[in-house]
Amino acid sequence: MKKLRNVAIIAHVDHGKTTLVDQILKQCEIFRKNQIVRERFLDSNELERERGITILAKNISIPYKDYKINLIDTPGHADFGGEVERVLKMADGVLLLVDSFEGPMPQTRFVLEKALALHLKPIVVINKIDRPDNRPNEVLNEIFDLFIDLGADENQLEFPIIYASGREGWATKNLNEKPKNLIPLLDSIIKDIPPPQHQSGTLQIQITTLDYNDYVGRIGIGRVFRGTLNKNNNLSIIKRNGLIHSVTIKQIFVFEGITRIEVDEVQCGDICAIVGIDDVDIGDTIADTLNPEPLPIISIDEPTISMTFTVNNSPFYGKEGKYVTSRQIKERLYKELEHNVALDVQETNSPDSFKVSGRGILHLSILIESMRREGFELQIREPKVIYKEIDGRKAEPIEILVVDVPSAYAGKVIELVGQRKGELIKMENKGSLNKLEFHIPSRGIMGLRTKILTATSGEAVMHHRFYQYEYFKGSIGKTRNGVMISIGDGPATAYAIDSLQDRGKFFIEPGEMVYSGQIVGEHSKENDIEVNVQRGKKLTNMRASGSDKAIKIIPPIKFSLEEALEYIEDDEMVEVTPKSIRLRKVYLDPHERKKFNLGKTK
Repeated sequence: MKKLRNVAIIAHVDHGKTTLVDQILKQCEIFRKNQIVRERFLDSNELERERGITILAKNISIPYKDYKINLIDTPGHADFGGEVERVLKMADGVLLLVDSFEGPMPQTRFVLEKALALHLKPIVVINKIDRPDNRPNEVLNEIFDLFIDLGADENQLEFPIIYASGREGWATKNLNEKPKNLIPLLDSIIKDIPPPQHQSGTLQIQITTLDYNDYVGRIGIGRVFRGTLNKNNNLSIIKRNGLIHSVTIKQIFVFEGITRIEVDEVQCGDICAIVGIDDVDIGDTIADTLNPEPLPIISIDEPTISMTFTVNNSPFYGKEGKYVTSRQIKERLYKELEHNVALDVQETNSPDSFKVSGRGILHLSILIESMRREGFELQIREPKVIYKEIDGRKAEPIEILVVDVPSAYAGKVIELVGQRKGELIKMENKGSLNKLEFHIPSRGIMGLRTKILTATSGEAVMHHRFYQYEYFKGSIGKTRNGVMISIGDGPATAYAIDSLQDRGKFFIEPGEMVYSGQIVGEHSKENDIEVNVQRGKKLTNMRASGSDKAIKIIPPIKFSLEEALEYIEDDEMVEVTPKSIRLRKVYLDPHERKKFNLGKTK
């Protein structure tokens, strides 16, 4: 058996994990053997490639000298914390990647905290050293401070430091030397990451990731913590709820480069994929039938945000999607629960709606986006934070919000966050930017990004992550203007939009089909108004000079799915279909809307 190293790569979103892994694969000639030419190889999911973020953890292995390095690419966003926690259990050490200009960010803190709690050995990689505005020495001091903040022990504080450029494909321990390739990084993994401890005794494997294949069904991926796995042995599965039953394994695969190869036996410490157990779930232990001992259950952070998913009942129902019934939506949500352990789905009193809870708006919007691409049509009510009771008092989730903004706009950002019950915790200079750190209720973050980008001419960069539950901070005032609602069905006309432009900003273009009750724009005042966007110009045979002025239409505001979800209020919904994202009122009929609003004021 080759000597083993199990290492996870952790970093904030966009600090260069996936690009660095690409370069390692190229330099170890794995791409050439498999004839791969694609950039960002590990971002295999279409959504990951579009957004430039890692959503699902991936496993590959790198042959180097006479070692096999199992490399685990982890998500960088706190909304996918359920994914990070599980896969870190497979590793003995971590590569902590930090941008040489940005330094440690909220997500860096989040993933590092998980790694230190599991007593993993860190190697710090200061990446993107080729940036013209790099500041490696300051960033290194910030990393030391972060380790001390998180209570790292003496062994963890003596971390090796590598300076690297993932894009250029080099790493070095000394910035004064001319770097050539990534060998110093690979050498450091072998020297500084401890090998897996060989534990003798009966078999124990914990399933930390699930894969699915149409031909073989569910595939459980996990690490052999004790003993040796042989597919001919008598094995049992210990479920999360403690139930035990015997299982038969059909195939075992280990990771070899970017592919999987079938084997009959897996040694202690290696990571493998198991085929043939139909009811395998994340957190299950596979053990010897004669001595079935469970491993500690993987703890998963609780959801903080919930949304109600309902069947699409708009006038455009069924025009763009394949799957539109509540039965199909229910089946899809329960299928997602099998591998998305940080998700929770509950049935509501209405047969057509489901309460779906997750780690944040991004976590849930990725699920919605995946569903619409698969051909689903559904409607989503506004996100609600999940309250708890602590010592008999109402408590709500608080997030750490970090905003990097040019100094001239810092005051404006502090004012906007303050209006939403945010408290400024820290303020420091980072080159020409100010780094502002706040504690803010999760409620206050919804819709804040748009406001901050408008106030800072698009120059602010925002990141946030869950911090803790604290006592309720009090009500937040109305944060948005009213909306313009269509009173008719049919295509919007340029003439009508042009004549209504002084009333507010539009979300639709001329010629777009709209229905009565659909939100077509934002009003410039606080109240909602109903508008006729189907009105055409009356044609007469009279000509008057100057009356036929050229129509000039301002380009409409187009929402991404997350922006739309953050924008809506409690009497509104987002209608999601494979081709469109529309905003609408819950009650399309104006009389029902009036009744609902009267009920609210009472």
